[in-house]
Amino acid sequence: MVNIDGTRLLADLHELRSYGASGGGVVRPSYSEQDMAARAWLTSRMAEAGLDSFVDDVGNAVGVSPNTGPTLLVGSHSDTQPTGGWLDGALGVIYGLEVARALLEDQHTRHLSVDAVAWIDEESTYASCVGSKQFCGVLEARDLASRNRAGEQLADAIARNDLGFNRPYKLDSSRHVGYLEAHIEQGPRLEEVGYLIGAVTSIVGIRAVKVTFSGQQNHAGTTPMHLRADAGVALFDYAARLRERFSAVATGSTVWTFGNAVLEPGAESIVPGQAHLTAQFRDPDDELLTAMQNEMEALAREMSAEGPVGVSVIADRDGIKPTMMSPALIDHVAQAAELHAPGKWMQMPSAAGHDPMVISHHLPCGMLFIPSINGISHDFSEDSLEDDIIRGCQVLADAVVAALGSAPG
Repeated sequence: MVNIDGTRLLADLHELRSYGASGGGVVRPSYSEQDMAARAWLTSRMAEAGLDSFVDDVGNAVGVSPNTGPTLLVGSHSDTQPTGGWLDGALGVIYGLEVARALLEDQHTRHLSVDAVAWIDEESTYASCVGSKQFCGVLEARDLASRNRAGEQLADAIARNDLGFNRPYKLDSSRHVGYLEAHIEQGPRLEEVGYLIGAVTSIVGIRAVKVTFSGQQNHAGTTPMHLRADAGVALFDYAARLRERFSAVATGSTVWTFGNAVLEPGAESIVPGQAHLTAQFRDPDDELLTAMQNEMEALAREMSAEGPVGVSVIADRDGIKPTMMSPALIDHVAQAAELHAPGKWMQMPSAAGHDPMVISHHLPCGMLFIPSINGISHDFSEDSLEDDIIRGCQVLADAVVAALGSAPG
């Protein structure tokens, strides 16, 4: 067992928090001044730890181990939501730094090879998982053409920060044997059952489907009720009926959200002629997600046949298939969790997306969760207990040692 330095870990987490600090949270979107300053600080800390550190050609902050042999990549993302919490992503980044540093300081583990990384733009300021896509060689032209809320293209953000000619950091199959990421749960399950560690088994699949309602715009006062083709009423009816259908097929891991509803033209005195509803749904079972999408399409056909409003369904974007974690890495996390939190850990899926959705197609991946206070994330009030933060890093460190000890090389 290697011993991490909990005091140093917390100090680094709070220092990273200072870059973009706002109230109790952090505003550090990808490629912003605050984000790039944080990456410069991270690479300086990585260098002090004995790692070969740099910011790569898309903005990942990387610390490469001086050791040869099988290498685990450990980290997360350091960018935030537009108004984000201080631990989302940042926890795993500093865990990666601390684990790599602690291993190099211990005479029994200093030969082990761990690269620490802070991926860029996991949070989709421009395009999701930009840094891990570049690492895996799957960043596409359409990603580079993606724009942030201000209209800037990703390619222009990279150029604005003079990153394009930086040293690249790419997956090296002769070195890299896996990827481990720690994260706050971002939900309430661990806290509800009083558990301290989650050994992540999978990341849920995500689908987003847009429904369009086509009626007849008309005067809200002079149009008799029996002659209306009200797209707004159809939208509300569809959402209520779909909730019943989703509830009938859902499991305990299934979630869904009607996150966006638009009535056109959106005026108080006009019967809406068009309306749009977006449903997002998530589950670890891809077949169940297909069943849910089939329910959406079936209900649209039924309501169109009923009239007077036409209902059509189209996938809003490419669906994300569920991602399975490596059984071997799950086992290493579980064994370390039992050592430091005996009987107080569980295997569980992740209901949020993470960089392993990309990396798992190229490297074995594992994740661990620590509890989130009140299950809150993507909000300034996001937080975790210090004891949970320290314990989680110790579990990760022992999982890393075990994984590298069993790696061929």
